[in-house]
Amino acid sequence: MSSETSSKSAKVSQAFKAPAAQPSAASSLPAWLDRLGTLRALDPAIGPLQSAVHKSPLKGIRDALHGTWLGHPLHPALVQVPLGAWYSAGLLDLLPGTRRASRVLIGTGILAALPAAVSGATDWAQLHKPQLRTGLVHAAANVAALGLYTASLGARVRGRECRGRMLGFGGLAMAGLGGLIGGHLAYRQSAGPNQSEPVPYLVGPGWHPVGKADSFPVGQAASASLGEVKLLVFREPSGTVRVLADRCAHQSGPLSEGTVSDGCVTCPWHGSTFRLSDGWNVSGPATAPQPSFRTRVTDDGVLEVCLPEAN
Repeated sequence: MSSETSSKSAKVSQAFKAPAAQPSAASSLPAWLDRLGTLRALDPAIGPLQSAVHKSPLKGIRDALHGTWLGHPLHPALVQVPLGAWYSAGLLDLLPGTRRASRVLIGTGILAALPAAVSGATDWAQLHKPQLRTGLVHAAANVAALGLYTASLGARVRGRECRGRMLGFGGLAMAGLGGLIGGHLAYRQSAGPNQSEPVPYLVGPGWHPVGKADSFPVGQAASASLGEVKLLVFREPSGTVRVLADRCAHQSGPLSEGTVSDGCVTCPWHGSTFRLSDGWNVSGPATAPQPSFRTRVTDDGVLEVCLPEAN
């Protein structure tokens, strides 16, 4: 065989050589975090804990804890204080002459963790099962962090500075793990974002026909579709037609299957209540209003809808 033929053969062989083994997707960090939502072994603990949160004497301030007044969940804002304090204490622990400052920061973090935990538990109890499982692991990591930091502060007060620092670094690691899982819960599993935010981008400008107005029952919630967007249609006895996006802003519950009372609709899944006239979230756990539509009935009886901001 000539050297030229041998060279060509080698190139062909190289071209068809099997690619180097890549890390298995199942072993990646996102895949590991995804598996938290499938841990059915956590289910026996979820029911009693969820029931305890629902029965807690916080009913009067539950909407405040959800962040309904703020327009987005309150929990992510509250966790900034304990995490910031503990991260800062961890940095100071690496420097000389910072014992007192570290203690103040750790104590601040411990105190601030309590309202953050209460708001987080309030949100957690209104989630779907996979989110509940991930959220329980998130909470366990944070409880471990709180315990380690409490033990760290106790050791420091007793003069056991080295032990206190080691416990503090352990707490920092657990807090970091809790934050990692919390980010996965919020953004990968979509536990906090407004689920109806895409509606304005899925509905084009202008008026759109939905169906014959008299095909919708009077005084009852009904469903309709506008392309990819599901709609709740409510025809009042006066003839006025109210239309909202059907999927609840909280966790995409079907509002058309909810109850209508006093000009509002209540989601059948987690109890968020929205005003039919403008979609405003009267009570949580939803922290964002529901997209509402302008309506009109044409001369031939067709119900048409239009987003308020559309031309």
